[in-house]
Amino acid sequence: MTHEEMLEEAARRERENEEWERKERSDTVLRRYNHFYNEECSGMPHGTPITPEHMQAMALECMIDALICENMNVEYNAIAIDDIKDLIARLYEQSNEFLKRVQEFKDSADGVA
Repeated sequence: MTHEEMLEEAARRERENEEWERKERSDTVLRRYNHFYNEECSGMPHGTPITPEHMQAMALECMIDALICENMNVEYNAIAIDDIKDLIARLYEQSNEFLKRVQEFKDSADGVA
């Protein structure tokens, strides 16, 4: 293996490691967000008077809490826009997967599938 080939291989491995770390971080933030959201919103007693604005505010607080936890060892007073965009994308992905499962269940109950 030549020196250039070794450098290319090292660069490829570093890219793979960065992608893996980014995916791990994304999974961790989503898991923490879901935990905080479930604790704050889903755990509310049935019939609690709450507006959509309350739910949105709680969701944003959960997002911030999840991102602060991920950056616990860093002096921290700002959230990277990329972190927020990634969390939003993951939430859309999670929602779409849920809707797909619901539709599949509905179709199987209706005898379509």
